Amino acid sequence: MPKAAQQLQSARTAKARTSRPKTRAKKAGTGARPQRKPKHRYTAASADKHVLYQKAVQAPDLDCAFCERVFRREYARTPLHLREDFCGTALISAEWLRRGAARTAEGFDIDFEPVAWGLAHNFGVDRHGRAADAERFNFHLKDVREHGRRAPDVRIAFNFSYWVFKERADLLAYFRAAHDSLGDEGLFIIDLYGGSDATMELEDRRRCGGFTYIWDQARFWPGTGEFLCHIRFRFPDKTELKAFTYDWRFWSLTELRDVLREAGFARVDSYFEGEGEDGEGDGIYRRGIRGENCASWLAYLVAVK
Repeated sequence: MPKAAQQLQSARTAKARTSRPKTRAKKAGTGARPQRKPKHRYTAASADKHVLYQKAVQAPDLDCAFCERVFRREYARTPLHLREDFCGTALISAEWLRRGAARTAEGFDIDFEPVAWGLAHNFGVDRHGRAADAERFNFHLKDVREHGRRAPDVRIAFNFSYWVFKERADLLAYFRAAHDSLGDEGLFIIDLYGGSDATMELEDRRRCGGFTYIWDQARFWPGTGEFLCHIRFRFPDKTELKAFTYDWRFWSLTELRDVLREAGFARVDSYFEGEGEDGEGDGIYRRGIRGENCASWLAYLVAVK
């Protein structure tokens, strides 16, 4: 295995998505009995970092819906086979399988621990206690530049995980492998973020029901683009769990688009997240060229073979 591959971390995510679905609490009617405040069950000693990560950061339903929408727009058919690179707990693959019995998925990651956790927690179990959905999911404990079992309709690298490639030559090799893995009709989709806040050394905190999610942009070196970030979870009892560390290079949208084109993709489209009435992301990504210059933005790049 190449030295660069040995240094890859199992990248599960980075920045919390502002597009995560919100739920409204029902208003109690007149004379309703007051509800007791629920006891917080999360502490640093008892919390499962994968549970917290999936709750605070991921929105697999939105990711899968986006992939389906852009694929249908391009090829006028439903995509069936997904390849999830840097899959971690494979939550997106699990959601993909739940969206249709004909769906299949493959996941690639070099860290077995999160995938083992995902197989135990994210995939459905039938009446005989067998992981039925997992039978349609193939996991590869391999570098993401390795071959899969079949050509995917959609191949993804989400949550900025490909930023583990710090050298342009390594990133180009990965994008070329992604291009070559697709069939005649296939998309390679990555996500990214940017804006004036993107490389600032700051902490972003958000309450998530029983705990506080902290995204810590600890260090950024402009001369090399090296980017050191952490995810921490803080609890009502004042304890804190230091869950994940990311040693990356920050890649801009224009750099990524250029490398994708060099890798052989015929077209690379940008999809930027829209803004809701509250000023936060609305979870709707629209194709555009220039985007909006704001402090923090999210986007997908869709590379068409």
